[in-house]
Amino acid sequence: MFSAVSPAGKWLGFVTAVWVQSISGNNYTFSNYSAALKSLMALTQLQLNNLSVAKDVGKAFGLLAGLASDRLPTPLILLIGSIEGLVGYGFQWLVVSQRIRPLPYWQMCIFLCMGGNSTTWMNTAILVTCMRNFRKNRGPVSGILKGYVGLSTAIFTDLCSALFADDPSSFLLMLAIIPAVVCFTAVLFLRETPPTIGAAAEKEETEYFNVINVIAVVIAVYLLVYDFTGENSGVVSLVFAIGLLFLLAAPLGIPMYAFWQSWVAGKASANSIAAGDVERQIQEPLLVQQVVPEQEQEQKPEIATTTAPPSGEVVESETRKRKPVIGEDHTIIEAVGTPDFWILFVSFLCGVGTGLAVMNNMGQMGLALGYADVSIFVSLTSIWGFFGRIISGTVSEHFMRKAGTPRPLWNAVSQILMAVGYVVMAIGLPGSLYIGSSVVGLCYGIRVAITVPIASNLFGLKYYVATLTPSGATTCIGAHCYRLVFVIMAIACIVGFGLDVLLSIRTKNVYSKIQGTKNSGSKKSNKA
Repeated sequence: MFSAVSPAGKWLGFVTAVWVQSISGNNYTFSNYSAALKSLMALTQLQLNNLSVAKDVGKAFGLLAGLASDRLPTPLILLIGSIEGLVGYGFQWLVVSQRIRPLPYWQMCIFLCMGGNSTTWMNTAILVTCMRNFRKNRGPVSGILKGYVGLSTAIFTDLCSALFADDPSSFLLMLAIIPAVVCFTAVLFLRETPPTIGAAAEKEETEYFNVINVIAVVIAVYLLVYDFTGENSGVVSLVFAIGLLFLLAAPLGIPMYAFWQSWVAGKASANSIAAGDVERQIQEPLLVQQVVPEQEQEQKPEIATTTAPPSGEVVESETRKRKPVIGEDHTIIEAVGTPDFWILFVSFLCGVGTGLAVMNNMGQMGLALGYADVSIFVSLTSIWGFFGRIISGTVSEHFMRKAGTPRPLWNAVSQILMAVGYVVMAIGLPGSLYIGSSVVGLCYGIRVAITVPIASNLFGLKYYVATLTPSGATTCIGAHCYRLVFVIMAIACIVGFGLDVLLSIRTKNVYSKIQGTKNSGSKKSNKA
């Protein structure tokens, strides 16, 4: 029914990719159960922070998933990620639910590291495959997929709140089981397929992406409304959960519509043949054989290697010995040897590193400022992170096509805005955590979504990224607890801003060439 190489099969694979991204942001949910770990294991704040670092160290080993993406098929990469997440979060659930005694601290670090690393396998499999399948729409693809990652924290948080009253044990059980089930579904349908060719097909892709964008925005608003309604009855919560699942399933309408179109076209063709178009039946095979003689078939590979590839990509020649320039395919070693890689890397740390610090400690920050329930701040960070991811991908693609605007420039804007968010939280005025969590989430989303297509533009796609508590632990109360941290992170963002501006200047010629290639390709398609 849905062949992987058919339009319907291709879009069904993308929909399952969206579902995987909707549950692969579990690495950002630490604040939802960190208090339970801290109380149960009698941890100090420093020990709790080290656990969150162990989780993030797992993401640092994402290089393994990147290397494997060149050698292993997508289904196997997804399976590795899902099994690792099942083990990592499964043991955390056993501890928090008190089904087993608390494990030694070093063992908990290992399981948190496994949970963090599991998402890198999922994200790598999804991003690499989808960006290869939709080469003409890298920005929108990255924005949509990363946008759903941003929503995943809010999806998990609000579902747990609606169904299990924010129980940390139930939350961890969801993190262990749901990603594994969704990944097993994606294994069946997500495959690498030939990219779209032709102006009509590219226009259709854009329309489908717009539909998925609209659905994603509806989901984000739906979650936002639920967060601000406060306490809800069991019936309202159940209705909310059912509505959310329906919205997540809504993108299935696209492959179903694509299948219906293919079925109608095939039926029309069959009716034409059955109507007795004998001349067409006889001539079509003869014409095909005459148009493609044996000599032309032998020359095709030679012609293909001399044709300029789209979107600034360069076809690798086996005999090429020169080092690749920015805009061509780089191996990891070749990319690491360029100054542009390190500029991008350090600026990424300034934005994403500080953002992760806020997300990991949002629970403790909320308690320090007097909030008993911090789940709303976790959801706000997630939802505004979604808006940052999904808007930045589309906007950056538009301005790159129109004016050749370097994508790193958008990272620079997000760095300055993030610094402002940290200053607001450092002041500690009433409501500052609402504003700060929203701003940080928005800018974090922009940073994560933009960096992926930047890397593909510059280095190619081929090589793929104190008060004493009853438990004995200590908790700081007051705005002063994190003021110095916020100031330092604001300074780091300013440094990142300077690096992003520098990278924009250095890569301006690359984006000008990409713009020219895209425009010339569009003109040729329109003439055809």
